Amino acid sequence: MQLNVSGHHVEVTSALREYVESKFERLQRHFDQITNVQVTLIVEKMVQKAESNVHISGADLFAHAESDDMYAAIDALADKLDRQLIKHKEKTRGH
Repeated sequence: MQLNVSGHHVEVTSALREYVESKFERLQRHFDQITNVQVTLIVEKMVQKAESNVHISGADLFAHAESDDMYAAIDALADKLDRQLIKHKEKTRGH
């Protein structure tokens, strides 16, 4: 899994990068055919946003989350992507 973390109006520190990597390792456990993940961390006024594009075999998934805290936004983003991956996995297994 190739993980790219970029920032828009925010400096992506090593602590933020490691936190994103640790959260996205959970996605790798649930679905092992993830090829590329693009994560963008955005700060607009007082709102912290996290967006992600996940490329897997057979689909592209997108999710975004907003919070007052960047770490909370990353948590919510990982939870949303986790649900989408599990739904996609069950859908492909049903066929």
